[in-house]
Amino acid sequence: MKDQSKIVRDKIEGDTGSIVFPIYQSSAFQLPKGERFRYSRENNPSVEALCEKINDLEGAESGNCFSSGMGAVTTTLLSLLSPGKTILVQRDIFARTYRFITQFLKSWGVNVLIADPGTENILKYSDRPVDLIFVESITNPTLRVTDIDAIRSSYPLEKTVIVTDATFATPVLQKPLFLGSDIVVHSLSKFMSGHNDTIGGYAGGRKDLMALIDQNRRSLGPSMDPNTAFLINRGMKTLFVRMRQSGSSALAIARSLQKIDGVKRVLYPLLEDHPDHNLCKRLLKEKPSVVSFELDTSRIDIQKFMSSLETIMPANTLGGLNTTITHPTTMSHRTISQEERDRAGISHGLMRLSVGLESLDDIIDDLKHSISLSL
Repeated sequence: MKDQSKIVRDKIEGDTGSIVFPIYQSSAFQLPKGERFRYSRENNPSVEALCEKINDLEGAESGNCFSSGMGAVTTTLLSLLSPGKTILVQRDIFARTYRFITQFLKSWGVNVLIADPGTENILKYSDRPVDLIFVESITNPTLRVTDIDAIRSSYPLEKTVIVTDATFATPVLQKPLFLGSDIVVHSLSKFMSGHNDTIGGYAGGRKDLMALIDQNRRSLGPSMDPNTAFLINRGMKTLFVRMRQSGSSALAIARSLQKIDGVKRVLYPLLEDHPDHNLCKRLLKEKPSVVSFELDTSRIDIQKFMSSLETIMPANTLGGLNTTITHPTTMSHRTISQEERDRAGISHGLMRLSVGLESLDDIIDDLKHSISLSL
């Protein structure tokens, strides 16, 4: 059965035959019948059904769902690292992940190596002992495409664990476990659920590593609740349709932005001038749904541009049905220094556009109109 068929089909509940897997809104389960679940912080049937579906899509031997994407990231890293070990991380990633690694893990005694944008800069450290590499399949917000199989080829499987955040790609565009990643993580709040109404995370991959992560999830407590699992499962059923439409619109928007006065540059992996254009064509099965672009701040007032938008919503999120726009300097990456943002390629004029399902013409017209009003 193909993935697009698997994702719309629920596990059939044995006692009733319900075609939609139910919400098990219970904190605990009567023993001995409920032995497998016991307590919902440890396991819950609704959460387990969602996790099994994502495991199947990703090709994971085992997996867990979490209360947030950062819950998945932090629990994974705390489980696989300890003082004295070394992590290599990309500089141009989600700011909360970057802060956790470069501040908390470093203060805990983990050695932190930071690679500048581009896979080639990760490969520069291949002659050094690295215990774990953390990458994003498509980086946030500069949209560099990571060559996971090249990294795997340069870092021995028996010595280095690769963890890939595939939030921007989803299993529709790429499956990192098949390219050499040991663990894949997602913010399920974004494209996977797709409706801007849930917060959740996922980690899955090698069974031996996930056993460690699962035990710490049970102890640290970032477990997903059953209502959230139900909503994410429902949202995921339209994932393929949403990703294909928003990706098709994103490419058209990227090409349109290249022609708008006041736009200095457009970052989109399928544009011919993108540094990872060929890599994108080789590694991604569908078009990405996020476009980043830089406004000329010597001519455009960023706040006026944001406040002039009507169809597009300024919001500190992405991946939903609605088209949203983020100003990383004051929103998603506000907590890191300007020096760090500059090295990551995040200028004051950079905007991140998550393309939704509105009319393509309405989105483009809104961008043109708002930019013209801000000149």
